[in-house]
Amino acid sequence: MAFYKKQKLNGKWYPRAVTKGHPATTDEVAEKLSVISTLSEGDTYAVLVNLGDVMKEMLSEGRSVQLKGIGTFYLSCQSSSKGADTPEEVTPQSVVGVKVCFIPEYRRAQNNKVIERTLIDPNLSWIDEDEAVK
Repeated sequence: MAFYKKQKLNGKWYPRAVTKGHPATTDEVAEKLSVISTLSEGDTYAVLVNLGDVMKEMLSEGRSVQLKGIGTFYLSCQSSSKGADTPEEVTPQSVVGVKVCFIPEYRRAQNNKVIERTLIDPNLSWIDEDEAVK
């Protein structure tokens, strides 16, 4: 189940997703993965710990990283707000920030409608956080 809070913006009320508890740790993820795979918890942990370095290397090569069942990671660069008047003025020094972007994996039907998002449980139910406390 997922939790939401009621939030007022510009005179209207909207639901806002709320994260509960502590973040899932690498240990917890490794334990769950080892239960559903043939790998030991230690082997799974080692893979997860090294995944960041492997992805960093691939992203640094200018590639995106697509992980089945998860989604695609890619780099985006930010430049100064001024911009340049000519293409020749755009240089590596024009890049003032870099961030990793993420597109969750999804599947489309023949009519191009999104039918599944792999990171979202199709049976997800939402509960008002205030109601859950009572």
